[in-house]
Amino acid sequence: MWYDEQSLQEHQKKAVIKIKPNVNVRSRRDLSVYYTPGIASVSKAIAADKQKIYDYTIKRNTVAVISDGSAVLGLGNIGPEAALPVMEGKALLFSDFAGIDAFPICLKTQDVDEIVETIKNISPVFGGINLEDISAPRCFEVERRLQDLGIPVMHDDQHGTAVVVLAGLTNALKFVGKRIDEVGIVISGAGAAGTAIAKMILSYSEKCAKIIMVDREGALCYNRPNLIPEKAELVKVTDNSICGSLETAIEGADVFIGVSAPGILTGDMVKKMSDNAVIFALANPVPEIDPDIAKKSGAAVVATGRSDYPNQINNVLAFPGIFRGALDAGATRITAGMLHAAAETLADYVQKPAADYIVPQALDKNVAGVVAEAVAKAAKRERVVRQTT
Repeated sequence: MWYDEQSLQEHQKKAVIKIKPNVNVRSRRDLSVYYTPGIASVSKAIAADKQKIYDYTIKRNTVAVISDGSAVLGLGNIGPEAALPVMEGKALLFSDFAGIDAFPICLKTQDVDEIVETIKNISPVFGGINLEDISAPRCFEVERRLQDLGIPVMHDDQHGTAVVVLAGLTNALKFVGKRIDEVGIVISGAGAAGTAIAKMILSYSEKCAKIIMVDREGALCYNRPNLIPEKAELVKVTDNSICGSLETAIEGADVFIGVSAPGILTGDMVKKMSDNAVIFALANPVPEIDPDIAKKSGAAVVATGRSDYPNQINNVLAFPGIFRGALDAGATRITAGMLHAAAETLADYVQKPAADYIVPQALDKNVAGVVAEAVAKAAKRERVVRQTT
């Protein structure tokens, strides 16, 4: 693929991100103000009131992009060194789309306790934590144990994906004339992204959406033995009456959402779905079904994670704005209400949904600001903002 060689060449020329000062040190006065002796007054002010760290330091506008390298893109457990380019890319997008100073941090451990303690120990520097490419089910525990850190913590593979999927699904259903609380939805993939998507749809639809979860062993139904706790919990909140393969689960469904593996959905399966079916085939780089085959088989709307097809479900539509809004509001956590606000705003940004236009273009730099405003308002409304002195 042309992009592979080009990416290698571009990264070899120079690093994609760097630390750049906001001030210049050109005189003895500058040195005295920005370093010693003047800097001591800043340290003393923060020592007297730790909340002033937001007034006087980089913390006001920083996010740590943290991975252990255990679930990188579609490459799997490739380790922290190989994860670094992806975290650098994420940091680049934070900066370019939302003006956030983001730092890539790759940890040489995959032990949950060590990851949690390390993040707690470095948290004084950062205004937010973006967890990235940590494999399930460990990612659930890591994120859960960091919610009382006092700064927003979000696993983007879960919630960023879920926000963009919900926005796209809202507009896709609007286009085909169906309601989210009436349709049958099959989600293929019960890992981090699939779990978060299911929970967000259920929360948004007030538990009225009918969802069947499918993993590589088949549907998560009432008689599936030896499920891990996270999947056992999904069985309780989704439609657990359907047992069997994806082909069985998909029959009569209105929506297919794939966050799983390439080529698992066939044209014949799509033909067994309801009229005007909606297909989100998000496996990357090869989707669960070729979009052209899906459309020829009767799908009314098709989305992928790829930039060379319409309706790209790309997390860049979500995470820059979510963290920008959280930082601007002084949020202490990211709530379901803030995520719902992000999804609703993304959906509303598309004024006239069409078969090939259910989410904004990934490169639309105005999206992050609109999402940020909605997220900040939701944070203040839910009173999850720090107290200022």
